[in-house]
This record gives sequence, C-alpha cells and structure tokens, in this order.
Amino acid sequence: RKKLKSTSKYIYQTLFLNGENSDIKICALGEEWNLHKIYLCQSGYFSSMFSGSWKESSMSVIELEIPDQNIDIEALQVAFGSLYRDDVLIKPSRVVALLAAACMLQLDGLIQQCGETMKETINAKTVCGYYNSAGTYGLDSVKKKCLEWLLNNLMTHQSVELFKELSINLMKQLISSSNLFVMQVEMDVYTALKKWMFLQLVPSWNGSLKQLLTEADAWFAKRRKDFEDDVSFLESEQGNVFLPVFTHLRLQYIISDLASARIIERDSLIPSEWLSSVYKQQWFAMLRAEQDNDIGPQEINKEELEGNSMRCGRKLAKDGDYCWRWTGFNFGFDLLVTYTNRYIIFKRNTLNQPCSGSVSLQPRRNIAFRLRLASFDSSGKIICSRTTGYQILTLEKDQEQVVMNLDSRLLIFPLYICCNFLYTSPEKKAEG
Repeated sequence: RKKLKSTSKYIYQTLFLNGENSDIKICALGEEWNLHKIYLCQSGYFSSMFSGSWKESSMSVIELEIPDQNIDIEALQVAFGSLYRDDVLIKPSRVVALLAAACMLQLDGLIQQCGETMKETINAKTVCGYYNSAGTYGLDSVKKKCLEWLLNNLMTHQSVELFKELSINLMKQLISSSNLFVMQVEMDVYTALKKWMFLQLVPSWNGSLKQLLTEADAWFAKRRKDFEDDVSFLESEQGNVFLPVFTHLRLQYIISDLASARIIERDSLIPSEWLSSVYKQQWFAMLRAEQDNDIGPQEINKEELEGNSMRCGRKLAKDGDYCWRWTGFNFGFDLLVTYTNRYIIFKRNTLNQPCSGSVSLQPRRNIAFRLRLASFDSSGKIICSRTTGYQILTLEKDQEQVVMNLDSRLLIFPLYICCNFLYTSPEKKAEG
C-alpha cells in the first residue's frame, strides 16, 4: 500500500513550492514567490503589514526592499519556506544569511534556531563571523559563547587565520579577562599580541605559525630603526590604535622574569613610562613582603583577582607524573605544582628542593588562587572542565596541599591547566 505523504510535506510541496491558491506575490532581489497571507502572518513583519494601515495591506503584489547585504535569495527561500513546514535544516555556512532574513521578517522561532546552530558550530573558522553577526542581530547568548570559545582557545590553539580575523575591540576584551586560558605565563600573552599586531599590520603575510614570531620580530626591528630612541612603537602613528589592547597586559608578571624583561626592553613596543611605573610598583611590593611582613592576601578580593592576578597555564599531553614551577620572581614564594595519580598538589618550597632565586623563610605565607582544568574536542569546544573557584591557601615552610582531586571519568588528555594567583596583598591606600 502506498504511504500517504505527511500533511506538512504536502503543504510545503503544494502551497509553498508550487504556489497553488496563492493570494499574494512577494518580489525581492529579482525573484518572485507566490505565497499565502494566512501563512505570512506568522511573521511579525507581514502581520503588522497586513493588519495595519499600510498601503500594502490590500495589495496582491508586494515589492520588498532588502537593505541588509547579508540577505540573499537562498536565505529568503528558506525563511519563507519555514512558514510552511515544521523543521528547517540549517547549514552552518548559510546560518548568517538566514539569521539576517529571519530578523528582517521577525521570525522568532527561526532566529532562535539559527542561534542554536551557531552555538553548536563555533570553531576557529566561524567564531569571529558569528561574534560579529550575533552583535548585529542581538543574539547575546551567541556572542557570550563565542567570547568563551575565544578565551579558551586563543592561547591554547593559536592560529594565523584567527589572529588575522580578531579585531582590536575583541582582542581588548580577551586580553583584559582573568578567564583567558593562558598557556605558560603572561610573557606568552605579550608574544601572542606581538604576532597578532604584526598580522593586523601586514594581513597579506601567509606563512606558518612556526615562522610567525621570527617574522614579526624582524618586522618590528626594522621599524625601530625609523623611530627616535625614546619613542615606543605603540606611541607611533602606526602603533597607536593598538594601545587600548596592550594596556591590559599584566606587565608586573612579565618584568618579574629577567629574560622576559630584557625582551620587552629590546622590543620597545611598550611605552617606557608604563614600565617605569610597574618597576616602582613591584619594588614597593617586594619591600612590603620583605620588611613589612606582608604574608599575602588575607581575603578574597574578587576585583583584585579579576584585574591583577598572575595568569599561567600548562598542557599535560598524556597521563603521568609532572612537577613544575612557573618562571618569575614571586616575592620569595617558590610554588611547586605536582600532578600525580589524579591529584594536583601545591607545595611552598623553601629548603627541600633547589630554587633559582631567594626564598622567604616566613613561617606562613598566603596565596590567593583559582585553578581550572579543561579538555577540548577538535573544534575547540570544552568536553570537560573543573574549577576550584577563588580560594585562599595558607602554607607553612615546605608544606604541600592537595588542591584538586580528579575523577578518572573526567580525565581526557591532553589536559589543560590554567591558574590565577595573587602572592601579595593589595597596597593599602594612604589615608588623606
């Protein structure tokens, strides 16, 4: 027995594709659609057109002005078709055009579906386009998801194409965030910015990620010869637009490492006044730790942690035993991090293990921290993640403390670990 076509398929074929019993013709972008007012009224746009005092309410042929460049014939075809069927298959490559059409025609269901498709298909190729479109068409939840994806992937999965696409405004948001998933240390954020700035200035460059830093360094070195000695690149006419991004670098964690401080001085991208004020700030912080017995943060100061914490991270390629420290002078707090048997352990090393710098012998030291873990799939989406939230830990000399115990079901390698730290308490404001 022959199966009857389902009603919705029949409606779509007969009324939409064949245009039978049409009572209105819509013309747009040189194309015509024979449609039905009763179906078009599902669209907010047509509903107000037909019910109000618009002259179109009694016309049988309507010319649509399409001011939005993103809308094309194919998008209108799918958008009109969605009024005659229950479900629409949305291809990621077509989603922005379709979203534009859905917004113009005020099709709330379709707008929502486009948003869901976008959220599910964020990757390095789509993220910047999606972010911009979500901003244009008011999809805040998509914008938020794109921002999250970028915070997680900018440093962990660097790519030349992504650096080229990231606008100054978007980069500023990423670099200022304490949720940026930093790999290694803050110096690596500076290095990523240097590569990004070079690609913004020379977008035609199309070498590999491996060659990028060498090329960027050579390009900026050449420019350095053109400036007077005391002018940094960011103060030049060409570099000025990038100032708002670089102001969000946490320079105090770059100049705490000798090799990094030398590179920053050599590059002379950053205005020397910025560096002088950070050197001064760090010198006072060191004196407070040494002579004022600052034992570190006493309470969780969210604002201070969000804006000024040290950001650092590490990739664990496979399961095993790992022990490391992040480089840089941390006011005599030598923090060793161990990953073993699914535990992450912090240790305040004083005398047990060799240390490259001086070590504080204060009986107790506090540290404010947050530790996050994540594994990603091939498109950069988080498969599993854990966080300790912000905490304060008090450690005696050579004491160690388990800060996270991991469920083996959650462990998918490579595993990315990212930490935020504050080693000193904020400078107390002098009373006026």
